[in-house]
Amino acid sequence: MSDAAQPTAAEVRAAAEAVKTALDRHLAAVERRSGEDDPAVYEAFNQLAAAAEVYDELLYDRYDEVTPFEIPGTDESLPPYAGPEEPNALSVLIRRDYAVVEPQRLLAQAERVEAAEYEDGAGADASGTVHEALGVLFGEFEPDEIASRHKEFGLEEGDSTLWVTAADEPADPGEWLEAPFEQIDPQRVVCRFDVSAVFDDEDDEDGADGEDGTDDDDLEDDLDLDGDEDLEPLDADR
Repeated sequence: MSDAAQPTAAEVRAAAEAVKTALDRHLAAVERRSGEDDPAVYEAFNQLAAAAEVYDELLYDRYDEVTPFEIPGTDESLPPYAGPEEPNALSVLIRRDYAVVEPQRLLAQAERVEAAEYEDGAGADASGTVHEALGVLFGEFEPDEIASRHKEFGLEEGDSTLWVTAADEPADPGEWLEAPFEQIDPQRVVCRFDVSAVFDDEDDEDGADGEDGTDDDDLEDDLDLDGDEDLEPLDADR
């Protein structure tokens, strides 16, 4: 950046004063909050975040320095609920991430599903790849069952989130199927539950042999797919 385009020392000082003012307003709003989702607190938070961002940018442009703190942007926070007090419909949005850590277990479990469904061997080649095996397993088991038995399928849990949103009326059949997560109104989120490793304060307390405290012998026992560990019997009507 050229010298002519750099902010002046006075502009940086004014931005710093704006942050101080925003801090005072935010504290005052918190002290007077009327409830958990007080809009005054939310507005003061946004003003503080905006003032801090401006100051940080000017400080860097003028002095090549940054602030020692970071205020999360408003896009990382939900606004106060502004949906109907008595919703006539709900949408539950769920995302769960997994890592495929034991492909051989995944393939073996998919083969077991096929063996139970195709006793004559007609579908024996349907799960020859991890991609195909995932289709078999997620087509056979409900997502909640996959989540509760993910280790049996060679999967490792990652982050997950669940959002409950309110609606005035149920959506028309097929209306949102092509883009199920694109029309979320943050102000209609009734509640939200996040699960992530970043919230786990016990990472340093895990066993030294593995992230989950298991050792190599336990892993070898888990991978013994010829042992007594079997999938639960499939529904005979499927």
